[in-house]
Amino acid sequence: MFDTIFTFFYFSLVRVKSVSFSYTPRSSVMAPTLDDIEPPRPNFLRLLLSAATTGTVANLAVTGTLGLLARQEGQDPLQPVNATSHWLHGPQAGWSGRVDLKHTGVGYATNHAAAVFWALPFTWWLARRPRRSGTEIAAGAATTAAIAAAVDYGLIPRRLTPGWEHAVSPRSVATAFGALALGLAAGALVDRALRRD
Repeated sequence: MFDTIFTFFYFSLVRVKSVSFSYTPRSSVMAPTLDDIEPPRPNFLRLLLSAATTGTVANLAVTGTLGLLARQEGQDPLQPVNATSHWLHGPQAGWSGRVDLKHTGVGYATNHAAAVFWALPFTWWLARRPRRSGTEIAAGAATTAAIAAAVDYGLIPRRLTPGWEHAVSPRSVATAFGALALGLAAGALVDRALRRD
Protein backbone atom coordinates (compact mmCIF):
# COMPACT_ATOMS: atom_id res chain seq x y z
CA MET A 1 0.00 0.00 0.00
CA PHE A 2 2.76 2.45 1.00
CA ASP A 3 4.73 1.45 -2.11
CA THR A 4 1.71 2.18 -4.30
CA ILE A 5 1.19 5.66 -2.79
CA PHE A 6 4.93 6.49 -3.08
CA THR A 7 4.99 5.36 -6.72
CA PHE A 8 1.90 7.47 -7.48
CA PHE A 9 3.43 10.65 -6.01
CA TYR A 10 6.81 10.01 -7.61
CA PHE A 11 5.35 9.70 -11.10
CA SER A 12 3.05 12.69 -10.52
CA LEU A 13 6.06 14.82 -9.55
CA VAL A 14 8.04 13.73 -12.62
CA ARG A 15 5.06 14.56 -14.77
CA VAL A 16 4.71 18.07 -13.28
CA LYS A 17 8.43 18.71 -13.81
CA SER A 18 8.23 17.63 -17.44
CA VAL A 19 5.26 19.91 -17.98
CA SER A 20 7.03 22.82 -16.30
CA PHE A 21 10.00 22.46 -18.64
CA SER A 22 7.78 22.72 -21.71
CA TYR A 23 5.76 25.67 -20.38
CA THR A 24 6.55 29.12 -21.75
CA PRO A 25 5.73 31.93 -19.33
CA ARG A 26 3.36 34.59 -20.66
CA SER A 27 5.81 37.32 -19.74
CA SER A 28 8.34 35.97 -22.25
CA VAL A 29 5.92 36.31 -25.19
CA MET A 30 6.62 39.52 -27.10
CA ALA A 31 3.59 41.78 -26.83
CA PRO A 32 3.12 44.58 -29.38
CA THR A 33 4.60 47.87 -28.26
CA LEU A 34 3.34 51.41 -28.93
CA ASP A 35 5.90 51.64 -31.74
CA ASP A 36 4.15 48.73 -33.46
CA ILE A 37 0.68 50.24 -33.01
CA GLU A 38 1.25 53.99 -33.48
CA PRO A 39 2.51 55.30 -36.81
CA PRO A 40 5.97 56.87 -36.72
CA ARG A 41 6.15 60.56 -35.87
CA PRO A 42 7.48 62.52 -38.83
CA ASN A 43 10.73 64.43 -38.49
CA PHE A 44 9.91 68.15 -38.18
CA LEU A 45 12.66 69.35 -40.55
CA ARG A 46 11.75 66.69 -43.10
CA LEU A 47 8.13 67.76 -42.79
CA LEU A 48 8.99 71.41 -43.48
CA LEU A 49 11.04 70.47 -46.54
CA SER A 50 8.23 68.27 -47.86
CA ALA A 51 5.70 71.06 -47.29
CA ALA A 52 7.98 73.53 -49.11
CA THR A 53 8.30 71.18 -52.11
CA THR A 54 4.60 70.29 -52.21
CA GLY A 55 3.50 73.89 -51.65
CA THR A 56 5.78 75.19 -54.40
CA VAL A 57 4.34 72.75 -56.96
CA ALA A 58 0.81 73.60 -55.77
CA ASN A 59 1.42 77.34 -56.07
CA LEU A 60 2.79 76.95 -59.60
CA ALA A 61 -0.33 74.98 -60.54
CA VAL A 62 -2.64 77.62 -59.07
CA THR A 63 -0.74 80.56 -60.58
CA GLY A 64 -0.67 78.96 -64.04
CA THR A 65 -4.34 78.05 -63.89
CA LEU A 66 -5.38 81.55 -62.79
CA GLY A 67 -3.29 83.09 -65.58
CA LEU A 68 -5.01 80.94 -68.21
CA LEU A 69 -8.47 81.62 -66.77
CA ALA A 70 -7.82 85.37 -66.62
CA ARG A 71 -6.76 85.36 -70.27
CA GLN A 72 -9.94 83.47 -71.23
CA GLU A 73 -11.98 86.13 -69.44
CA GLY A 74 -10.19 88.93 -71.30
CA GLN A 75 -7.99 89.95 -68.35
CA ASP A 76 -4.23 90.14 -68.11
CA PRO A 77 -2.73 86.83 -66.84
CA LEU A 78 -0.93 88.69 -64.05
CA GLN A 79 -4.05 90.26 -62.58
CA PRO A 80 -5.01 87.35 -60.28
CA VAL A 81 -1.49 87.25 -58.82
CA ASN A 82 -1.44 91.01 -58.40
CA ALA A 83 -4.91 90.85 -56.84
CA THR A 84 -3.56 88.82 -53.93
CA SER A 85 -1.66 91.91 -52.78
CA HIS A 86 -5.06 93.48 -51.97
CA TRP A 87 -4.44 92.82 -48.27
CA LEU A 88 -1.77 95.53 -48.53
CA HIS A 89 -2.90 97.73 -51.44
CA GLY A 90 -6.69 97.31 -51.50
CA PRO A 91 -9.07 95.87 -54.16
CA GLN A 92 -7.55 98.01 -56.92
CA ALA A 93 -4.51 95.69 -56.84
CA GLY A 94 -6.51 93.33 -59.05
CA TRP A 95 -6.73 95.96 -61.78
CA SER A 96 -2.98 95.97 -62.37
CA GLY A 97 -1.62 93.87 -65.21
CA ARG A 98 1.99 95.01 -64.87
CA VAL A 99 4.89 93.09 -63.37
CA ASP A 100 6.13 95.02 -60.35
CA LEU A 101 7.38 94.29 -56.87
CA LYS A 102 4.55 96.20 -55.24
CA HIS A 103 1.79 93.97 -56.65
CA THR A 104 3.31 90.94 -58.38
CA GLY A 105 6.08 90.40 -55.83
CA VAL A 106 3.79 90.74 -52.82
CA GLY A 107 0.99 88.76 -54.49
CA TYR A 108 3.20 85.87 -55.55
CA ALA A 109 4.95 85.70 -52.16
CA THR A 110 1.58 85.71 -50.39
CA ASN A 111 0.17 82.97 -52.61
CA HIS A 112 3.33 80.93 -52.19
CA ALA A 113 3.26 81.25 -48.40
CA ALA A 114 -0.42 80.25 -48.37
CA ALA A 115 0.26 77.19 -50.55
CA VAL A 116 3.08 76.04 -48.25
CA PHE A 117 0.83 76.70 -45.24
CA TRP A 118 -1.87 74.38 -46.64
CA ALA A 119 0.75 71.85 -47.72
CA LEU A 120 1.95 71.53 -44.13
CA PRO A 121 -1.05 69.63 -42.67
CA PHE A 122 -1.33 67.66 -45.92
CA THR A 123 2.29 66.48 -45.79
CA TRP A 124 1.96 65.77 -42.06
CA TRP A 125 -1.00 63.51 -42.89
CA LEU A 126 1.04 61.80 -45.61
CA ALA A 127 4.03 61.31 -43.31
CA ARG A 128 1.89 59.47 -40.76
CA ARG A 129 1.63 56.60 -43.26
CA PRO A 130 4.13 57.15 -46.10
CA ARG A 131 2.97 54.30 -48.37
CA ARG A 132 -0.37 55.80 -49.35
CA SER A 133 -1.83 55.00 -52.75
CA GLY A 134 -2.32 57.55 -55.51
CA THR A 135 -6.06 57.52 -54.83
CA GLU A 136 -5.50 58.29 -51.15
CA ILE A 137 -3.10 61.12 -52.01
CA ALA A 138 -5.63 62.62 -54.45
CA ALA A 139 -8.44 62.34 -51.89
CA GLY A 140 -6.29 63.96 -49.19
CA ALA A 141 -5.29 66.77 -51.55
CA ALA A 142 -8.93 67.40 -52.53
CA THR A 143 -9.96 67.50 -48.87
CA THR A 144 -7.18 69.96 -48.06
CA ALA A 145 -8.15 72.22 -50.97
CA ALA A 146 -11.81 72.13 -49.92
CA ILE A 147 -10.88 73.14 -46.36
CA ALA A 148 -8.66 75.91 -47.74
CA ALA A 149 -11.55 77.25 -49.86
CA ALA A 150 -13.94 77.14 -46.88
CA VAL A 151 -11.46 78.97 -44.65
CA ASP A 152 -10.32 81.51 -47.27
CA TYR A 153 -13.81 82.50 -48.41
CA GLY A 154 -15.93 81.60 -45.41
CA LEU A 155 -14.07 82.20 -42.17
CA ILE A 156 -11.32 84.78 -42.47
CA PRO A 157 -11.91 88.54 -42.99
CA ARG A 158 -12.44 89.67 -46.59
CA ARG A 159 -9.20 91.66 -46.51
CA LEU A 160 -7.25 88.41 -45.99
CA THR A 161 -8.81 86.34 -48.78
CA PRO A 162 -6.64 85.37 -51.78
CA GLY A 163 -8.21 88.30 -53.62
CA TRP A 164 -8.68 86.41 -56.89
CA GLU A 165 -12.30 87.56 -56.99
CA HIS A 166 -11.00 91.07 -57.79
CA ALA A 167 -9.58 89.78 -61.10
CA VAL A 168 -11.56 86.70 -62.22
CA SER A 169 -15.07 85.25 -61.93
CA PRO A 170 -16.29 83.13 -58.97
CA ARG A 171 -16.21 80.09 -61.26
CA SER A 172 -12.53 80.69 -61.97
CA VAL A 173 -11.86 81.10 -58.25
CA ALA A 174 -13.46 77.69 -57.63
CA THR A 175 -11.39 76.21 -60.48
CA ALA A 176 -8.24 77.62 -58.87
CA PHE A 177 -8.97 75.59 -55.73
CA GLY A 178 -9.33 72.55 -57.96
CA ALA A 179 -5.87 73.38 -59.30
CA LEU A 180 -4.65 73.62 -55.70
CA ALA A 181 -5.86 70.04 -55.11
CA LEU A 182 -4.10 68.79 -58.24
CA GLY A 183 -0.97 70.74 -57.33
CA LEU A 184 -0.85 69.33 -53.81
CA ALA A 185 -1.21 65.78 -55.14
CA ALA A 186 1.46 66.35 -57.81
CA GLY A 187 3.72 68.02 -55.27
CA ALA A 188 3.41 65.05 -52.93
CA LEU A 189 4.45 62.70 -55.72
CA VAL A 190 7.39 64.96 -56.62
CA ASP A 191 8.48 65.04 -52.98
CA ARG A 192 8.20 61.25 -52.74
CA ALA A 193 10.36 60.85 -55.86
CA LEU A 194 12.98 63.28 -54.50
CA ARG A 195 13.20 61.40 -51.21
CA ARG A 196 13.78 58.11 -53.04
CA ASP A 197 16.86 59.49 -54.85
